[in-house]
Amino acid sequence: DLIVGTSASSMAVFANEGLLQGYAPKGVEKLSPQYVDPTQPPQWVGMDVYGAAVCFNTVEAGKQGLPKPESWKDLTKPVYKGKIVMPNPASSGTGFLDVAGWLQMWGEADGWKFMDALHENIALYTHSGSQPCTRAGQGEFPIGISFEYRAVTVKKSGAPIDIVFPSEGLGWDLEASGIMKASKKVDAARKLMDWLATPEAMALFTKNFAVVALPGASKPLDFVPADYEKRLVKNDFAWEAKNRDKILAEWTKRYDAKSAPKK
Repeated sequence: DLIVGTSASSMAVFANEGLLQGYAPKGVEKLSPQYVDPTQPPQWVGMDVYGAAVCFNTVEAGKQGLPKPESWKDLTKPVYKGKIVMPNPASSGTGFLDVAGWLQMWGEADGWKFMDALHENIALYTHSGSQPCTRAGQGEFPIGISFEYRAVTVKKSGAPIDIVFPSEGLGWDLEASGIMKASKKVDAARKLMDWLATPEAMALFTKNFAVVALPGASKPLDFVPADYEKRLVKNDFAWEAKNRDKILAEWTKRYDAKSAPKK
């Protein structure tokens, strides 16, 4: 009846496939427009943001004489060859938000040029968005491209990592909600959608996420910069949904040889 907590990039695909019905929850006009589907009425409504982050194991880096990267372009330097893991975008939403972020930030030609250079330094593409940071935290690899929620939890667990938010900008996605077109309990689904847009719901989301959809409701989170929201790249979810298959086919053709075996 209702989808809650699925990525906005996936919700945009569902909307294109005609699987959702539009609904404007009470109070939706108070939410930041960039976190709500622009269709009227919206097919999906965002809840909280998660974005790209790099986990840098300071102990392993010290042993290997690796400088701390500050930017995405830094990760293409020869010193990091074989030292980086990142998620495969075809099997990980975190990997897709990275790739879509680079393509939207730099344009297609420069985006693929960057990924070609980054690929030279990749040891492994994982099938999980959390694994790169978890494995960096364990010292298996010095650098893992992941997302800020996992980076913060790994750091809080005591792992010797610094969290890097690359200076050029951060790809991101949203946890979002929407009502299925085939829903048989539309009234109940709408009531829950209404609640998810309330300040009370947003206050719950702030416990784990630095940015929520209601302006002014976000609270500082440990290890996440105060200007985090300003670092997010301009994200067009409709463009992502329309081009997703083409992007993933191109990525797979170029880089899949370094992907971990699927279990």
